[in-house]
Amino acid sequence: MTPEIAVDLFREALWLTSLIVAVCVVPSLIVGLMVAVFQAATQINEQTLSFLPRLLVMLITLVVLGPWLVTQLMEFTERLIHNIPQLIG
Repeated sequence: MTPEIAVDLFREALWLTSLIVAVCVVPSLIVGLMVAVFQAATQINEQTLSFLPRLLVMLITLVVLGPWLVTQLMEFTERLIHNIPQLIG
């Protein structure tokens, strides 16, 4: 395996990891920001008020986009396994 191939595999794995994390974190981040603005406007400082909506949004996101994320991860793994002979030799 040449260094170029190793770097390319590493780049693709990092991109897939970043995509999976972004899909999970960004909706939660947006809801957290909206709740923080609501808390600042109403001066309510309840910790569970900010935690519960983010948790629910994360759960809904994983239920809706989970199959697509797993498909992306499985396709990457299958490509990697099928390319082992070319990568080694």
